[in-house]
Amino acid sequence: MNPIKNDNYQVFFDDSLNILNNILAQKKYSKIFILVDEQTSEHCLPVLQEKLPQLTEFDIIEVPNGEENKTIDFCIGIWRTLLDFEADRNALLINLGGGVVTDMGSFAAATYKRGIDFLQIPTTLLSQVDASVGGKTGIDMDNVKNIIGTFSQPQAVIICTDFLKTLPERELTSGLAEVLKHGIIADVDFFDELTLLNDAKEITVKHIHKSVSIKNKVVLADPFEKNIRKTLNYGHTIGHAIESWSLVNEKNSLLHGEAIAIGMICEAYLAKETNELSEEELEKITNTFIKFFGRYKIRPGIENALLDIMKQDKKNSNGKISFSLPTKIGNCSIDSFIEESLILDSLKYYQSI
Repeated sequence: MNPIKNDNYQVFFDDSLNILNNILAQKKYSKIFILVDEQTSEHCLPVLQEKLPQLTEFDIIEVPNGEENKTIDFCIGIWRTLLDFEADRNALLINLGGGVVTDMGSFAAATYKRGIDFLQIPTTLLSQVDASVGGKTGIDMDNVKNIIGTFSQPQAVIICTDFLKTLPERELTSGLAEVLKHGIIADVDFFDELTLLNDAKEITVKHIHKSVSIKNKVVLADPFEKNIRKTLNYGHTIGHAIESWSLVNEKNSLLHGEAIAIGMICEAYLAKETNELSEEELEKITNTFIKFFGRYKIRPGIENALLDIMKQDKKNSNGKISFSLPTKIGNCSIDSFIEESLILDSLKYYQSI
């Protein structure tokens, strides 16, 4: 599978871990650190070491697993470890993990001593097709997702599908939400192909490559999210609010992809009401996400709490809640400002399914 080229780095696929040797040979780093969480320390770090036995000189930084830990407090812990181990500006941080590790690790690297090199090895489907690509770094604050962050590019992104074998099915399905999103906003044929899958276990490196290609094309056209890159936010205004609420209020909180799947159904309803999406395509989007994700019961009475979270979304402008909404499957518009009453209607639509 051919690498995908961004302006400043490449995304490598298949048995691509060997490319790490080439990268390390080209640039002599003073120190190498590998950031992991509890899960990737146990399941993924051994895979990396088995495939790259010559990679022996490194220190491990471990953070707790879970979105609730993607905060400034744990980022300070990463900075402190780098400082304690005397990491200079010629050090390298390898982020080995899902979206929490790649988001927070890249933010820590981009800000430590005004920036050290970092490299992404995403280990979940979600992080392979989304969090590791595009140069966004970030942490959460006060339960608002990715409200603190930078744009900073990695040295490379290395996608090895062997890591997906370590995932529980729920985590794998979570990543499918972002793959489906890329089809809805940019490629109807790809979306139609995905609807034929029985479950997320049938995702292949070909699907991942196509998904990353779609996102990369958008990012290249608009690296700092001033225009077309906003289409990647489809499903995320409502989805992030539901995810944030769930993280605080539910013991078994929603995964990112699960919340975004709900958001894409709700926002497809908004698109049908305001943005040319047909009733038939709304039904197709709804049925597809229900097929893969089932139904989630939005607790009655939390609608205003969700609106309050949406009002803090970084995409908003002049106090108005902003959405990116499909005009049809395969095309998406940006900067749709929707009245609160209609947003509440979209939540009722989801509850009525």
